[in-house]
Amino acid sequence: MLALLASGTSRSSSSIKLAESESAAQNSNMSWGTEIWDQNDNIAIHTNRGIDALDKYANFLRDRVAIETEYAGKLRRLVKNYQPKKKEEEDNEYTSMQAFRNLLKEVGDLAGQREVVSESLQLQVIQAVTLLSKTLREDRKKCLSDGAMLQQNLTTQLSSLDRAKRNYEKAYRDSEKAVDSYKRADMDLNLSRAEVERYKNVMTAKIQQSDDAKNEYANQLQKTNNLQQQHFSMLLPAVLNRLQELDEKRTRGIREFIIGAAEVESSVAPIIARCMEGIVKAGESINEKEDSFKVIERYQSGFTPPRDIPFEDLSKLDPDAVQESHYSNSISNHLTMKGTMGANKLKKRVGIFNIFGSTKNSLTADGQKEDFSDLPPNQRRKKLQGKITELQQKIAQETNARDGLMKMKIVYEANSSLGNPMTVEGQLNESEHKLEKLKLDLKKYQGYLDKASQAQVATSSPQANRNQLQNGHRTSRHSNGSADDHHEDGDDQPDDAGSLSRSGSEDNVAQIQNGHNNNNNGSSASPESGLGTSHTSLPGSGQGSANENAIGEDTYYETEVETLNPLGTCRALYPFEASSEGSIPMNEGEELQVIEIDQGDGWTRVRRANNSNGWDEGFVPTSYIECTLYA
Repeated sequence: MLALLASGTSRSSSSIKLAESESAAQNSNMSWGTEIWDQNDNIAIHTNRGIDALDKYANFLRDRVAIETEYAGKLRRLVKNYQPKKKEEEDNEYTSMQAFRNLLKEVGDLAGQREVVSESLQLQVIQAVTLLSKTLREDRKKCLSDGAMLQQNLTTQLSSLDRAKRNYEKAYRDSEKAVDSYKRADMDLNLSRAEVERYKNVMTAKIQQSDDAKNEYANQLQKTNNLQQQHFSMLLPAVLNRLQELDEKRTRGIREFIIGAAEVESSVAPIIARCMEGIVKAGESINEKEDSFKVIERYQSGFTPPRDIPFEDLSKLDPDAVQESHYSNSISNHLTMKGTMGANKLKKRVGIFNIFGSTKNSLTADGQKEDFSDLPPNQRRKKLQGKITELQQKIAQETNARDGLMKMKIVYEANSSLGNPMTVEGQLNESEHKLEKLKLDLKKYQGYLDKASQAQVATSSPQANRNQLQNGHRTSRHSNGSADDHHEDGDDQPDDAGSLSRSGSEDNVAQIQNGHNNNNNGSSASPESGLGTSHTSLPGSGQGSANENAIGEDTYYETEVETLNPLGTCRALYPFEASSEGSIPMNEGEELQVIEIDQGDGWTRVRRANNSNGWDEGFVPTSYIECTLYA
């Protein structure tokens, strides 16, 4: 059964192919000159519409090229607008950002392929369509002109035949009348022989004219038939067949142009597919665990979490020991808070205080210290290691350049015709100088790295180094004379906490010497900033002690606390628990005096009366209070 079905199917398919081939052969034998020889006007209209369709396709391609060009341009602008900015280069290490950059690259390649499609369509297809349309119109015009000329010749011959026929008819009628007149005259006995002879001569002349007209008519008829046969069998079919070939050429051209446009699109399809594969690979390259690890690697400060706060039995300790113990706990809490701050925040605060601070440690182009001591320990070591690697690469490059100059000098000395050795001498000296400087910088940064690697996390708070309360007095000391700093250069601090403390202390001393107020220069005095409020920030204080003693001595300067005039009042919107040194708690709705406004760090210094020692001063979050300043 299946075999019968298969054989039947094969026979039916064979018959279909045979019928199609016979139809194609039959169609190939048919021509406009024989099949539609009498439809000249319709053929002219059809060919004109066909060329108009070709022009319409050309316009379609032009509009598509314009769209492709605009699309490619917009893709390129899109890629340009979303390129990572210079300030975002730090985030380029994450796999998600790298994938996004690869995505932008692939989209840029896609835009390039759309441009290739646009250019190929313009050069390979549109120009050919325009040229073909122009050629077809010229050929059609010539064919129609030839057909019109042939038709004019046929019409002229038909007119000549009609005129010859009319002449023959008139001559025949005249001859008939002449014969009748001669017969009547010959039968009339009253007429003389001369008159009868005259009628006979007239009859003979008319008969001769009739015969001549007949011969002319026959001649014109033969010419007309021959021309008409030649016109409809040869001349006119040739013109119509030319129009047929012209129309077939147009149809064949449209087919080739459509296929060519598709081939142009297909030629870039593999590249577009590779772009899509690149985008997929970019997406697959994103690794959330790796990004999380890089976040840790980037922001890890190296500080340790705070230890447990010991229990203090007040009955077994003297007041001084209680105060010192409480102060140590505050220091530990403060160091913990500093340890949780980001490197950028620390760098910003140090930059603010370093405006009036020491210039021993110069700043880099991005505002960091030369030894990166303003960064947390881990970040500092990474920065130093990166700097050392960079210097090693520069040393290798400069060494290669120096070796090349030395070889060139040796060649010049061996053969002076190649060049003057003295011209290389200056470059060689300059290269040696650069190499020596790079080696000194490398040694310096290796020393920084050794110190940073050997340093341990400091146990003292930067605020404790700046501000110490002794017997109700607030004291300030210079960083160079502090008990924890035994080095001339401030770079030898055990960690970044000490570095930040030193920077703030140097700022404090510089302002004491110049008689300026820290708060007026925009420095932060919040408990979260890592820099406590010293008495030198109060108006009119600290000048005497700063001028009486030289900076760098290991001494303490004591000044009496002056009461600041309140700048206004504030009301607590929310309750606040003091969790760090320098801050004070407050209850919701409590009225306080404002003695120092927010300097941009989110903290406001306030004061309130108490029953024990008169006043409590400290910092509270600015967002927790509603201030009313005096006019």
